[in-house]
Amino acid sequence: MKNKEHILIIGAGLCGSLLALRLGQRGYNITLVEKRPDLRKVEQDAGRSINLALSDRGLKGLRMGGVEDAAKKLCIPMEGRMIHHEDGRTFLSRYSGRTDEYINSVSRPGLNMLLLDACEALSNIKLIFDHGCEDVDLQDASGTFTDYNTGQEVKLKADILFGTDGAGSAVRKSMFLSREFLFSFSQNWLTHGYKEITIPPAEGGGFRTANNALHIWPRGEDMLIALPNLDGSFTVTLFLPFRDSDYCFDNLTSEEKVIEYFRKEYPDAVELMPNLANEFFENPTGPLGTIKCSPWSTYGKTLIMGDAAHAVVPFYGQGMNASFEDVVVLDEMIDKYEGDWPKIFSEYEKERKKDTDAIADLAVDNFDEMKEHTASELFQAKRKLELSFEIEFPNEYNSKYSLVTFNENIPYSVAMKRGRAQDKAILNLLADGKLTDHMSLKEKLDIVLKETQDILHDDAVVKNL
Repeated sequence: MKNKEHILIIGAGLCGSLLALRLGQRGYNITLVEKRPDLRKVEQDAGRSINLALSDRGLKGLRMGGVEDAAKKLCIPMEGRMIHHEDGRTFLSRYSGRTDEYINSVSRPGLNMLLLDACEALSNIKLIFDHGCEDVDLQDASGTFTDYNTGQEVKLKADILFGTDGAGSAVRKSMFLSREFLFSFSQNWLTHGYKEITIPPAEGGGFRTANNALHIWPRGEDMLIALPNLDGSFTVTLFLPFRDSDYCFDNLTSEEKVIEYFRKEYPDAVELMPNLANEFFENPTGPLGTIKCSPWSTYGKTLIMGDAAHAVVPFYGQGMNASFEDVVVLDEMIDKYEGDWPKIFSEYEKERKKDTDAIADLAVDNFDEMKEHTASELFQAKRKLELSFEIEFPNEYNSKYSLVTFNENIPYSVAMKRGRAQDKAILNLLADGKLTDHMSLKEKLDIVLKETQDILHDDAVVKNL
């Protein structure tokens, strides 16, 4: 094997650990640095991460790294959204009409530990924990770190540096502060935050409610979701405005007020959460925001990836999947241009930026859909029709959700454009009464496809004016 460059990766979360694994498999010498302790050796803090939904794009990345089968053992399949009405009625809205398409609830720490174990098994990967990045020399591909165990300053240098250090990226901050090039950055916060609560396992083991679904309690401005865990518990996440609402994080300040709110809005969920009040006040309240920036690379030596480059809100379940897909796309560029890192980085960003912008926008769109529209009659009619299309004509129709979630070879930007046109077509046709009961399903599909193409054509004309 020819000599390979030394690569420094800052951030050993999901993106960084998969990146280290893949580059290590390619023969590069890797130093993977993380500011937190080794999560395989410490107890995890509760309430600090939203449960993750692993789907096809993420599985493709894990497959590339050779750990897909091991990762699947950590997963619980979820076939659709279980919608909970205020009166206690529930119904399952499947994600797809094709039976082999579903998403998976997975433990963030469990998956991260699996990837770190795989990295540690390679002799050319060195793992360093408890080292916080203070500064990065972008041109020198080096970083200055504080060793939290000794308090000493440590400098690490490599030939190439990757920043996979999350939404609060120190590497991105160094790019932002540099005067050598023009760096654009935006950070947009939702007016909502999130807090996690637990539905514990049933007495004697097992689940207290259906474990084959992502549970949603949509309430207009507010929303509760729950994802199953392997131990029989569910991680419940409340999405609520910070302020300026009858019930918001600013005024839910007493146990009585919290219980009043939950009993009013989520009565069937309250019965499943015996530690509701304690966990509400013990667990932190987290913000929800979108980060976009450019350029992602500097001097042909440094590149940011994952949340460091494109943090998204969690409402499409694609944050982790998009980060894993980053590694897949980078790997494809290395195949084409190995040895020319400036070319690899520029082509990677050219290929990837439009798609990460697209999934960021889709995630915000899906927030409104989940909290407001999933229980509406028009939305349910649209989903019922789309499921029928996917069951009867699986090769001719994919809903927007399926295009994004189950078609890993379709770029996010293409899925967004087509998916939005399809949604507009179906909703308009239903609202105008143009899809009648006497029509066959094939006739309805042909009308929807034609209307979709007309919308796509009109959008293209407007774009080119």
